[in-house]
Amino acid sequence: MVMRLNKYLSGQGVASRREADRLIADGLISVNGEVITEMGVKIDPRKDKVTINDEVIKRQEELIYIALNKPSGYVTSVKRTRVEKRIVMDLIGIEERVYPVGRLDKDTTGLLLLTNDGTLTFKLTHPSAECPKEYEVTVKGFIKNEQILKLEKGVKLWGEKTKKTHVNKIATNKMRIILTEGKNRQIRRICQKVGLPVKQLKRIRIKKLRLGTLPVGKWRYLKKEEVEALKQ
Repeated sequence: MVMRLNKYLSGQGVASRREADRLIADGLISVNGEVITEMGVKIDPRKDKVTINDEVIKRQEELIYIALNKPSGYVTSVKRTRVEKRIVMDLIGIEERVYPVGRLDKDTTGLLLLTNDGTLTFKLTHPSAECPKEYEVTVKGFIKNEQILKLEKGVKLWGEKTKKTHVNKIATNKMRIILTEGKNRQIRRICQKVGLPVKQLKRIRIKKLRLGTLPVGKWRYLKKEEVEALKQ
């Protein structure tokens, strides 16, 4: 990622861009041991060593936010095992380390957020956040109104009742479910409990972040306004 030297200095908190230009003009900034006095010089922060008065400027970690349309058959993990050889990280082609926010099970597809922002990860995954996540669920059989009511009121799992959900039936065998908690394989388990075995499960939204038209297996960086909405 190539950028102008003054922008890099500003981003690292060394000085404003105007002040950075003065430092450069005064010959106080070096790149890879060479004093830089010209304006507009570009650097690659991943490769180039920048110093001010011979003191190395340590690069602050750039925060990265990625939306992935996870395909079926991939495990939400950063480490592969002998058993599970296909992991979601195989689909992300960047050098920086990012981590999945929460999990989608192996057979579930759809929106998966990955980031190196630990603060945001905690905010989205902590139970007290009650972060809304929306899923498109295709089931075996026909969905009945009484089954929807049971799902909306909450279903007992492991002796505990799940939180109320919002269910929107969109076809005879398809519905959208909004959860504000994330128990292990929750949607598959609660649907099974009311007699609706899940055939296909896709997450389409996390808070205001939507999967949209992102193709299966592809990823993109989040826009600034999308990140801000997730942080709210």
